[in-house]
Amino acid sequence: MLAAAVDVLPVGPGLAYEPKWDGWRALAFRDGDEIRLQSRAGRDLTRYFPDVARTVRAAVPPEVVLDGELVVWARGRTDFAQLQSRVTAGSRLPELVRHHPAHYVVFDLLVDASGHSLLDRRLAERRALLTELLRDAPPDLVLCPQTTDPTQAAEWMATWTQAGVEGVVVKRLDSRYEPARRGWRKVRARTSTETVVGGVTGSVDDAETLLTGRFDGQGRLRYMGRTHPLHARQRRELAQLVRATPPDSPTPWPRPLPATWTGQLDGAEPLEYAPVEPTLVVEIEVDTAYEHHRWRHRVRYLRPRLDLAVRDLPLLEEEAAA
Repeated sequence: MLAAAVDVLPVGPGLAYEPKWDGWRALAFRDGDEIRLQSRAGRDLTRYFPDVARTVRAAVPPEVVLDGELVVWARGRTDFAQLQSRVTAGSRLPELVRHHPAHYVVFDLLVDASGHSLLDRRLAERRALLTELLRDAPPDLVLCPQTTDPTQAAEWMATWTQAGVEGVVVKRLDSRYEPARRGWRKVRARTSTETVVGGVTGSVDDAETLLTGRFDGQGRLRYMGRTHPLHARQRRELAQLVRATPPDSPTPWPRPLPATWTGQLDGAEPLEYAPVEPTLVVEIEVDTAYEHHRWRHRVRYLRPRLDLAVRDLPLLEEEAAA
């Protein structure tokens, strides 16, 4: 079951709120001694998470199917890069598992220990059964917090973002589990900041999206993120503000932009772009999925900041160390 994005936290009777974790969504199937961890796109993740597979095998009865989020904790917050590194680790995987163990945060029970499907049961019933199932579970098999208090949910969005919580997922307590349907709602915690435009997709005269970054202490423009598609009015406005770099000028980043810079597990491809002179400061809206100086999700362009010069922005290392 999926969640549709909304801008405002829904309130009302019969709603439950859960933190939206910065990890990989995964189903866990226990079939006898066999464990399968499956991504939202149907990819088998089991071999990359042998630690989670062992925990599920030891703590969950046969026949059970769980829904949850794979996360890795580092320095007091979730570390998405450590999740990604498992897929490409190869022979280094056992070392990553030892030093950066994964957790499975479970928020739904789809099949019980008798092999009975719970998809048609109300969320409140599934939650009660899941709570009982995980009562004595080890620390790396975590029952996702849930509340019916919107004030508590708003507090999570305000205070838990430092630990890697991206926002809140909202569900109806009387709802059944409907695979592939966007019957839940998700609200991301967002804020705004300023960055420098270093490139555009499309053309300089009619930009489709902006590629933005900040300068570091060595004078390099570091890539930080890509915007959502621009509206027609924004394209016209930016056409007057961005300037193409001279043909022989060095580009700020590799061209095309490497697929790995987008932070996605599946479907990412290298991105062709047109470099522009890094002189325009823009204000963008961002979420909390930020690590290693990049936003994994697309950011939202808000407006040009013609009152700010590039030198007015903090250097990237100075901001990271603050």
